[in-house]
Amino acid sequence: MKFPHIVTPLPGPRAAAIIASDQKYVSPSYTRPYPLVVARGYECMIEDVDGNTFLDFNAGIAVCSTGHCHPDVVRAIQDQAARLIHMSGTDFYYEEMPVLARKLESLMPQGGDWRCFFGNSGAEAIEAAIKLARYTTKRHQLIAFHDSFHGRTMGALSLTSSRPVQRKRFGPLVPGVTHIPFPNPYRCPLGATPETVGDAVLQYLEEVVFKTTVEPREVAAIVVEAIQGEGGYIVPPPDFLSRLQRVARKYDILIIADEVQSGLGRTGRMFGFEHFEDFHPDIICIAKAIASGLPLGVTIARSELMTWEPGAHASTFGGNPVCIAAALETLRLIETSGMSNSARMGNYLKPLLRKLMDIHPVIGDVRGVGLMLGVDIVTDRESKGKNPDLRNAIVSECFKRGLLLLGAGASTIRLSPPLIVTEEQADCAVRILSESISALTD
Repeated sequence: MKFPHIVTPLPGPRAAAIIASDQKYVSPSYTRPYPLVVARGYECMIEDVDGNTFLDFNAGIAVCSTGHCHPDVVRAIQDQAARLIHMSGTDFYYEEMPVLARKLESLMPQGGDWRCFFGNSGAEAIEAAIKLARYTTKRHQLIAFHDSFHGRTMGALSLTSSRPVQRKRFGPLVPGVTHIPFPNPYRCPLGATPETVGDAVLQYLEEVVFKTTVEPREVAAIVVEAIQGEGGYIVPPPDFLSRLQRVARKYDILIIADEVQSGLGRTGRMFGFEHFEDFHPDIICIAKAIASGLPLGVTIARSELMTWEPGAHASTFGGNPVCIAAALETLRLIETSGMSNSARMGNYLKPLLRKLMDIHPVIGDVRGVGLMLGVDIVTDRESKGKNPDLRNAIVSECFKRGLLLLGAGASTIRLSPPLIVTEEQADCAVRILSESISALTD
């Protein structure tokens, strides 16, 4: 089955029982926007425990880019698990670790020599990048952006600024982090216009932050998402990242590119930052899509930067051989077909979503690149007032009709399906989204 099929009220009886047990025994800190209890996944489809089938436009939050349980990935996992599951790359050698590191080096668009540190998640990749930048530069200050998301561990959380609830009651956080506005052409911070927002942000960094708050020669790194994920799928102006890099180079500041959500084919190119000319980060953080659902995060740095001594940083499970086997097969699939299909389907899906703006005035914007697309839900298009309640209601209504979506930012619906999604499935998703908006607004 390649399309939704709902056979019970949602949640069904088995799902309701499992949710009740979860609410008793599992941490309440998890965010669950609707009562989906997953039993099985295949390609772009999810089955729940009651036999309902859903079209997945989440891909496990941009993780399962090859689709759920791709047979080639499953085979690679099974073959490796039968040979060796764990010994710890912290203390011993795995042949697979340099193989994957060499493969990732070959994907770097600017060429050169690169080295990899392996962890278990995007947050761990960011933690390693923070430590490496401070270790290498002997500086302690960091610059991050408003509406960014870099993870929830304490170092990553100190960079994150997408929602107050993520930071509430966890202070004091890691010191030395200063946030500046992200050049959002849709919301336009600092009183700028879409045409001047990049100028305004860079001027604020150099003429306000560097002159009143932070000595630039004490800044180890600027941490930036090429395309903001949790912040609402925000694409900066085309020349912003290259100009940000010029500012960084002026003061010998490193650039850390968080590609955890935008990387590995999601935007139609291997990395999201490849859409921006003359932008060459020093450290790149990837995770999510790299192992098709197995836990793996990688901090990739120019070789001359990754010179910390043994014991400076390590991870017991990072670079687990089963995860690496999944990653090598995942990268093969992304390179051979996933990346091109992402570009093609993004070009197919985005105009369909833009057409919905003619039908539904509550859609204020459609933005994104490849299969990293956001639909902004507003109170009215003129004021662009955020409408999180309606956004959440639309996401829930789509779930009832068999389409899995999630929110991002204050009032954006994100669409990040597996890279194998078809035109027919895109048509189905757009139809369900439109019907759900009509059901709530007509």
